[in-house]
Amino acid sequence: MKPRLVALLAIASLTPALAQSPPRDQLTIGITQYPATLHPNIESMAAKSYVLGFARRPLTVYDQDWALTCMGCDTLPSLDNGMAQRETTPDGRPGIRVTWRLREDLRWGDGRPVSAEDLLFAWQAGRDFSTGFGGSEFYRSAYEAIVVDPRSITLRFDRVTFEYASAGDWQPLPAHVERARWEQEPRSYRSRSAYETEPTNPALWNGPYRVIQVQPGAGITLERNDTWAGPAPAFRRIAIRTVESTTALEAQLLAGQLDMIAGELGLPLDQATALERRVGARFRIGYKPGLIYEHLDVNHDTPLLADRRVRQALVMAIDRAQIVSRLFDGRQVLAHGNVNPLDWVYDQSIRQWPHDPARARALLEEAGWRPGPDGIRRNQAGERLTIELMTTAGNRSREAVQQVIQGMWRQAGIEARIRNEPPRVLFGETLSKRRFTGAVMFAWISAPESVPRTTLHSDEIPTAERNWSGQNYTGFRNAEMDALLEAIPIELDREKRRALWQRLQAIYAEELPAIPLWFRADAHVWPRWLDGVRPTGHLAPSSLWVTDWAVR
Repeated sequence: MKPRLVALLAIASLTPALAQSPPRDQLTIGITQYPATLHPNIESMAAKSYVLGFARRPLTVYDQDWALTCMGCDTLPSLDNGMAQRETTPDGRPGIRVTWRLREDLRWGDGRPVSAEDLLFAWQAGRDFSTGFGGSEFYRSAYEAIVVDPRSITLRFDRVTFEYASAGDWQPLPAHVERARWEQEPRSYRSRSAYETEPTNPALWNGPYRVIQVQPGAGITLERNDTWAGPAPAFRRIAIRTVESTTALEAQLLAGQLDMIAGELGLPLDQATALERRVGARFRIGYKPGLIYEHLDVNHDTPLLADRRVRQALVMAIDRAQIVSRLFDGRQVLAHGNVNPLDWVYDQSIRQWPHDPARARALLEEAGWRPGPDGIRRNQAGERLTIELMTTAGNRSREAVQQVIQGMWRQAGIEARIRNEPPRVLFGETLSKRRFTGAVMFAWISAPESVPRTTLHSDEIPTAERNWSGQNYTGFRNAEMDALLEAIPIELDREKRRALWQRLQAIYAEELPAIPLWFRADAHVWPRWLDGVRPTGHLAPSSLWVTDWAVR
């Protein structure tokens, strides 16, 4: 390769006019999922977070160094600066009031300033369960909102938490566009929101870019937002293309139809390492381990999966270490629970479930499942031990893992029937409305020390009555877990909080609300002419810092 490089450089020095590349004013990015919605507060998909990172600014965010920082606000609230103050709630409990002040230069794409009224509307809509917003605990605990001035709003909370300065998923919504739609009928608002019906309306977007074109299921195009007052982004236009087949995604990259593949929703690790071995010189490929929990959500309302012994047998029947070694070059970290070893609250002493087929078979025997004539176990009623195994269609790596798990489970007498769906269907309908009966393989992405209330608390089980808000898709119910999820946020002493986290992890490891697989490392594929992309390894996507991206 070196002699060829020298030759190319020599040609460039002799004929600079011919060798000069045209200005790059467009960046085309490939991702594997299409957002089920573009509404910031409804549904939880990495694809949506990635797209909105270009077009919106949250109040607060954990940055690339895992520190909480302001993005849409101008000062992070604290007890020291007076923007957070302890107080007593009307019913006599310890509480806190927190004030966020919006950046003065933050504007919607129609030129209207982002205001405290936009945050007030988002709070009001979030407090109404029928709206179907996620993160309902935040809205429940913030019992009063006070507009201080056009840029400042105070929330009064009925508890003091260690993360009081974080606004979480509470984001401003353009009240001048959305309020009337919501007030007309909160329950149907999610389908009538402008984010659904007119996503190219400039008034919806307050980031460096705004959405100018939407091709449902295929792609979203963004252009510079003329009202953005922050650092100017390098590209006039960013085209985000959804290619659900990772094989096709790679082919489009190699054909030059894509400039980069976002690691947050890109090539599986095994596919990326193979690509690097073949054509690594053409691209920059980086691997970022992070708080990305690959697992199997199992439906606890399915009788066989409600039995803890069956769930324990499921995990012991899978040789996860072998899968990581053979499919992922050993780059994934085995998960023994939902807390990543990179997080400071991780407990190294939690129970681990090694690959133990004999013990898995014994547990199934205890649970009343006996081998049938074809090797698949049956209970006394003659029902087969059959589990529907789902994941995101087109993800070559997950589909390969499915095949391996299917074979390993069969050796224990468990029949897995594979049925996959496009991500927008799986996340937008099947999971969020709990329409699955067996196990679903996907990943939760979290922030540092993120209390998993929305995925584990019994109050967060999605129901039609609550318009499917909440993310406890498994239907896990455990009174002690509920108490821990309520106690951890309000424990300000770090060491006492660590002890609560240890107990949470112990319960998780024993009860197995979900089947742990591994903590994922993402593979980011960039063109060599692109600088400044810095993955976080947590919930906040790299697209939030698009103004740092540069062409070299």
